[in-house]
Amino acid sequence: MRRAERLHAISEMLRRSGTRGRTASWLASEFEVSERTIKRDLDALERSGAPLWSRPGPGGGYGMLAGSSLPPVTLSPAQAVALMSAVAAASDAPFSDLAAAGIRKIVDVLDPVTRARATDLAGRVWVDRPPRPSRATRSAIEEAMAEQRVVRFRYTAGDGATTTRDVEPILFASRDGRWYLVGWCLLRDAVRWFTISRIENARVTRTPCSGRSIAEVGEPPETASSVHA
Repeated sequence: MRRAERLHAISEMLRRSGTRGRTASWLASEFEVSERTIKRDLDALERSGAPLWSRPGPGGGYGMLAGSSLPPVTLSPAQAVALMSAVAAASDAPFSDLAAAGIRKIVDVLDPVTRARATDLAGRVWVDRPPRPSRATRSAIEEAMAEQRVVRFRYTAGDGATTTRDVEPILFASRDGRWYLVGWCLLRDAVRWFTISRIENARVTRTPCSGRSIAEVGEPPETASSVHA
């Protein structure tokens, strides 16, 4: 996860934590970084004008003063739950953490009656959340895709063989209920589909991608389309 995204996610977590706040150690564990990094992030948020508070001693921590960061939003309870359902059902999708944070922000600034009705309706919608890689791994492959840089990771194939791959990311694809990273594998010198749940220890390198095009992946199925379609 890039620092700008982490700062935004931290601010949202602290805002939602209310008066109980969160400790630096809890935040460090959640974002898989050191406490020193978290404290630098908190200093950066405070310098940017974020209304942070801190409480020392046992039971202390950091929090965000109450106040919405969005103007009032007009949605029906069903519309709000439709957004929640779509994100919850695709918790293993690329950028799902950012999507979930955006939905929470929207729901938080609904009028109290609509929010209460949406919360009740959301309790009547259940989803089966699939297993997904660690936050650090997901953030690395998302960053590599967005910045178009080579990503290095450990990959365990269906037969149990584990290899280290350097991959130029081309696209994310969902097929038969699974998410894949599709990219040019420098080890195999060919396009390969990597099941995201089998990727571990991903790290974005400094090597830029060579400009592989989506056309090199091949023709998509007739039922497939990009998410903006």
